[in-house]
Parts: sequence; C-alpha cells; structure tokens
Amino acid sequence: MNLVMAHAHTTEVARYAAAGDTEGLAEYLAQFMDRLAAAGAEFAVIPAITPHLAIDELEAISPLPVLSIFPPLAEAVRKRKIGRAAAFGTRYTIQGDLFGRLPGVELVRPQAEEIEEIHAIYQQILDGRHNAIEAQRRLTEIAQTLMRRDGVETILIAGTDLKEVFNEANTVFPHIDCAAIHIEAIVQAALDGSYQQER
Repeated sequence: MNLVMAHAHTTEVARYAAAGDTEGLAEYLAQFMDRLAAAGAEFAVIPAITPHLAIDELEAISPLPVLSIFPPLAEAVRKRKIGRAAAFGTRYTIQGDLFGRLPGVELVRPQAEEIEEIHAIYQQILDGRHNAIEAQRRLTEIAQTLMRRDGVETILIAGTDLKEVFNEANTVFPHIDCAAIHIEAIVQAALDGSYQQER
C-alpha cells in the first residue's frame, strides 16, 4: 500500500472558514486532490475536522473519492446511543452545522465565552504556546459544566491537535475522539477497498 500526502496550510483553511466561504475552501482543497490524483492516489482523506465544513462542495469537484469523517462518526455515535453532544475544536467547528450530520443527535453549543475560550486554547496548541496541564484542566472544567448545565452526554473531541492535551488516561469525561474514529475508517477502507463505494 502506498501513501501520498499533500499539506494544506491551516491559516488558509481558517481564513476561508472564518469568512464562511465553503466554495472557496473546497476549491483550495481540490488543488491538493488534483495533486494526489496525479501522483496515483485512488482516494483522498482530510484528517482534520474544520476543512469538513466544505465537504459537500469538495466531493462535488474532487477528482478522487473523499472519505468524509461523518459516516464513521455517525455510526460511532449511534452505537453509543448518544442523544446530546457538544464539540471541542476550532470556533468554526463548534459554531458551524457540521455535527447536524449526526442523525438523532442534538448538538449543544457552549456559551459564547466558552466557545471563544475553547478556540483560544486550540489556537495556543496550534502555535505551540500552550501549557498542556492547564489546557487539559480548563477544557475538562468546561466539559463538566456542559454536562451538568446542559445535559450533554459526551464531548466530541473535534480537533486533531487536542491530542496534545488529551489521552485515554487523562480524559475523565465521556468523549469520542473524532480523529481516531476517522483514522480507523480510513485504514479499513484502504484494506477492503470500500472507498470505491464513496462515489
């Protein structure tokens, strides 16, 4: 099995996301899909959550089948019988309608100041300026508040860089690691050829 990689810039993704320009974001990402296709790739994945804001637009113009995070995540949520969830990630992920794609799940958005704090912590992680212990402590407090105040049943860890502060040993609240779910599905698709059904 061969792997081809092309690196998009998080600052560009954030710029499109902040502007709500999903078509522009899709066109930006499609350039990388073109490069992957030219290198012989058979399918494409975006192992990050925020770019999935443009997944519909990207799937429409990509030269390759794109394995979205949503089908495996929806299945994971269904198996756990989760009815109310909240997401931790960038503000674009938290505020957007990404997780409206999870049938039967009510997405609870944190309060505005909580969203900004989560986003700020996430940005500090991206920039390498975070204190892992303090970030883990504060995000845990917000998670517990959402569960107590808003009846949230689980937190969707919806930012790949949150692996810098959370692991199975220190995550004391119910959660789903979205990136881990996606990676499992990617590996399975590569092994069994199910990516061919994505078109």
